[in-house]
Parts: sequence; structure tokens; C-alpha cells
Amino acid sequence: MRRRPNAARWAQALVVVSSLAFSACGAARLALPGTPGMPAADAAAAFAQATSTCRGITTFSAELGVSGRVAGRRLRARILAGTATPASMFLDAPAPFGASVFQLAARGDEATLILPRDRRVLERGRPDAVLEAMTGVPLSPQDLHQALTGCVAAIDTSGGREAGDAWRIFPGEHETYLHRVNATAPWQLLAVIHRPASRPAWRAEYRDFAGGLPRTIQLVSEDAGRFDLRVALSQVESNAALDAATFVLRVPPGFVPISLDELREAGPLAEQDR
Repeated sequence: MRRRPNAARWAQALVVVSSLAFSACGAARLALPGTPGMPAADAAAAFAQATSTCRGITTFSAELGVSGRVAGRRLRARILAGTATPASMFLDAPAPFGASVFQLAARGDEATLILPRDRRVLERGRPDAVLEAMTGVPLSPQDLHQALTGCVAAIDTSGGREAGDAWRIFPGEHETYLHRVNATAPWQLLAVIHRPASRPAWRAEYRDFAGGLPRTIQLVSEDAGRFDLRVALSQVESNAALDAATFVLRVPPGFVPISLDELREAGPLAEQDR
């Protein structure tokens, strides 16, 4: 068994070990249709309608209530999040008293993580790797923006398939599922299955839409037990002005570097990946 670094109070604050079955606290996964049938003549129009709101969002901020499990451990956290296109993000996990549990800011391919309670800092890390080490979920700034706004990267809609009148499916690296409740209702993006080349596949599911955007998101790894997280969004703001300084962290004096390997060893996936 790996020995975890002493500087791991951030992990203790976010992850609570529990023997309770996840079925007692996790939301049921969406029942997605199986292999789609005929090509969908309206695929491009359906995709344009389902993503019309999210594609117009350049900045996004919200308070995230995160609950679920990562590698069998219960996780519950409150996180303040901000994103901006093309590739910026900021996450702050405030504590009820005292310093934040962690702060993470990224622009492009570089992230800075501050662990105020441990007085540790990671600079110039790859954002998706840092976030995966922290929470189990491998999200780049672009991925986080799309996940929070219920969107998906540009796809080739010519391959769209239909599964009855209610579903349109777009196979590929980001397999996309659109749904409508009846023939006159608008299309909504309900799920995206991501299949990255170097990691297990994972899916994002969207529920509780308001103003064309989801208020509940489920992030689930296809690798059983890796992560299954429910994200409840509140205090949502779209296209509000976010200063560029939002995505830059000033490192206080006296902070000691922490490596990505140390972060992984202290993080929720350490035992699973040993």
C-alpha cells in the first residue's frame, strides 16, 4: 500500500471514508437507448437546437454542490467555479472557517494549485491531470466549461442516427445523446460519453434544465468504482464579465512545492491506481 504524504489535509477535508453503499446516496443513471437505427435526416438541425444556448456562453460561474464517491470513498464539497472560453477555469473550495481547502486556476495547458492549509503549491501542471489527482475527474478547462454548461465539443453531425422519435445519437469520441419529450418539444442534450485515448471512458448526464441549461450534472466513470459524482449548480451566471486576473493565482510567500506524483499519492484515486 502506498504511504500518503503528510500534507494531505485537503484530501481529508473533501473525501470521507464510508462503508455505506453508494446506492443510498447516488442518483440512478439515465437509461440511454441501445444501438441506433437509421441515419437521422434532421440530425444537424436537432444538434443545433439542443446546443444553441450553451454554444453562446463565453463565461460561466456557479456554486457547485458536489456529492458522491471517488474510488469507493464518499466525497462532499462546496466549490465556487468560473470558466471562460477558450480555455480558462478557476475553482475554489471554501471552508466553513479559515482558509480554503484548495484553489485551482488554469489558462490553456498550465494550472496552478494552492493548498492553503498545508502551505503547498503546484505550478505549471497540466489542468486535467491536476484536477484528476484532486477529485478523480480528468477535466481540462474546455472540458469543465462544456460539462457545466451542458455542451459538447464540435462534432460531425452527418453521422447522426435516430432511435425512434425521441432520441438522436451521434457516435464518436464524444458520443452525444439528444432527447425530446414529444414531437413538438425542443431537443435537449441529455448525455455525452467521452472516450479519451489514455483514460477510462466517462459520461456526463444532464437534468433539471432551467433557461436551457442543466442545474444537475452526473459525472460517471465507465470504469466501475472510479468516480460517480452528482453536481448541483446554483448562483448560475452566464456571460458575465470575468476579469483575466480571475484565472491567475498569486502564490503566497513561504509555500512549499508539491509534485503531481505527491498529489496523486494523497488523492482519492491513490489506492485504486497503486
